[in-house]
Amino acid sequence: MTNLVRLQQALGHEFSDPQLLVLALTHRSAGRSNNERLEFLGDSIVNHIIAEALFEQFPASREGDMSRMRSALVRGATLAEIARELQLGDYLLLGPGERRSGGHRRASILADALEAVAGAILLDNGFERCRSCVRRWFGPRLEQLTTRAAAKDAKTQLQEHQQGRGNPLPDYELVSVQGEDHNQQFRVLCRITRPALVAEGAGSSRRKAEQAAARTALQRLADHGG
Repeated sequence: MTNLVRLQQALGHEFSDPQLLVLALTHRSAGRSNNERLEFLGDSIVNHIIAEALFEQFPASREGDMSRMRSALVRGATLAEIARELQLGDYLLLGPGERRSGGHRRASILADALEAVAGAILLDNGFERCRSCVRRWFGPRLEQLTTRAAAKDAKTQLQEHQQGRGNPLPDYELVSVQGEDHNQQFRVLCRITRPALVAEGAGSSRRKAEQAAARTALQRLADHGG
């Protein structure tokens, strides 16, 4: 593997156990011992650290606004951007097929590896060091973030969330319309196949009902670290 000194400098952490970093950089295509478990751990800790940062940075923001801002920050596309800034792809261990197909540039692989590295730092040196590194990686984005980031409508946020993680787009189904023409109530289901989720929304128009369903779906995804 390429010398990891430069990568550790970019990450802001020198590993006491360099094998943890090697494991974090090892894609499942490279063998049974890979970064999937570290990714699981890192996904949770990154969500926690970003939630904490938003809580401190926006003391007047409502829970829903902070959830949407967090979703924008920890979505796959953003994680992949940060991984590219750290040149993480240059250090990935991939199987032959993934190497040939350019896996070191694939957004989903980069995003997963960044989460795995966060998990590795947590195990290597504890929460405080991990928080310091993650906040450093996300620093410019946190500084530029305003509550306007939460102003994007829920359907757009949900679509970007799914696209950023390479998941199928949500599907909306009108299930009922009740009431007189001047006072109708629409009920809509938002279905997501990966991760499997069905959310319901209601409103005085189909558009408002779809937005309500998308907001519910986003909240459930945020609650489960999705």
